[in-house]
Amino acid sequence: MGFKFENLKIWQQAMEFGEVIHLITMKFPKEEVYSLSSQIRRAADSIALNISEGSIGQSDPEFKRFMSYAIRSLAEVVTCLHKAKKRNYITEDEFSTQYEFAFNLMNQMIAFKNNIK
Repeated sequence: MGFKFENLKIWQQAMEFGEVIHLITMKFPKEEVYSLSSQIRRAADSIALNISEGSIGQSDPEFKRFMSYAIRSLAEVVTCLHKAKKRNYITEDEFSTQYEFAFNLMNQMIAFKNNIK
């Protein structure tokens, strides 16, 4: 039993990524709580949310559309990571680790989307 999306590797990784991003933002300055912290958290959570929402849709074109939303959300997270690095909220190592994870997830998501008929 269970939902179809729970078995998807990309959904599982997106869930993990969202939790890591949440933990990273806990170190951001308090003045960022309603700005960059909120933005990157929402974007990171949106990745898994869009994958799951699209997977239970009524058609493959609809699923592809939601995968596009998820991919865009991931790109938004990467941009927020760049901002966080430039503002010295995260270290170069933290940035590199999350950037590499995001890059790999992006490639998997694009391949997955391209295989939806």
